[in-house]
Formats: sequence, C-alpha cells, structure tokens
Amino acid sequence: MKIDDINMAIIKHLRDGRRSFRQIADNLGLTENTVRSRVKKLMEGGVLEIAGLVNPESMPRHHTVIIGVKLGTADMFKKAERFSRLRGIVSVAVVTGRYDLMVTVLFNDSYSLEDFYTEEVAKIDGVQSMETFVIYKNFNLKVPYVL
Repeated sequence: MKIDDINMAIIKHLRDGRRSFRQIADNLGLTENTVRSRVKKLMEGGVLEIAGLVNPESMPRHHTVIIGVKLGTADMFKKAERFSRLRGIVSVAVVTGRYDLMVTVLFNDSYSLEDFYTEEVAKIDGVQSMETFVIYKNFNLKVPYVL
C-alpha cells in the first residue's frame, strides 16, 4: 500500500484516536468520505490500527518487562511469530545485536513473569537464553491492554 502525504497527515491526526473523521477532513481540506475511505484502506492494509492504549504505570498492580531473547536457531521470524501469540505479549521485534528478539510483556497480579517463563515460553523450543529488563519508570510508554 502506498503511503502518500495525505495518508501521513491522516495518521498524524489520529494520534488523538477520538478525533472525528469530520474534524480531520475539515483540517486537511478533504471530504469526510475521503478520510473514512483512506482510514479503511490503511486498516485493511495493516498500516493502521485504532486502539485504546494505557500507561501500565498508572494501572495498579501492573508492570511491563522487556525481554531480550537469544535463539538457538536462524529461523527468527517463525519464532517471533510464535512469541507474538503468547499471553501478555505487547510486542515482539526481530533485532540485530546481542539478542535475536526483543519482547515486551505486560503483567499483573494474576499473571507473573514466572507464569510467562514456565507456562508460555516453555512451549517454544530453540530458546537459548533470555535476559529480563524490568521497567521501573517509563516515559511515553503506552500499550494495548492485552491481559
């Protein structure tokens, strides 16, 4: 899908996910139907998703962890896809450097890091090692509520 200047402008306006298509259209000098159609195509193309995001720090008894994963296989994309389906996963990225994957996970009182390792990661073969980075204080981190 081609992302032109108009699509980028619409995406920027949607940082405020509650902004109406009418407001965006008026601001950009477009029709409401044009904005609605472009947003629909962006969503169908997997470019855009409109969702409510939360600051995990503001939610009682919730915390976020980033985990560096080193794999014992070169099939990183398939393993990343498997990780993306585990409970609590916010995001999975295939990366360069010391780790093969960087995984962001949301936890609460009923779902812990121990649960994640013993019940979820244990299902995936080929994991060589993992290093956990507990986020003590975040700045600008907003995540979908996945629990």
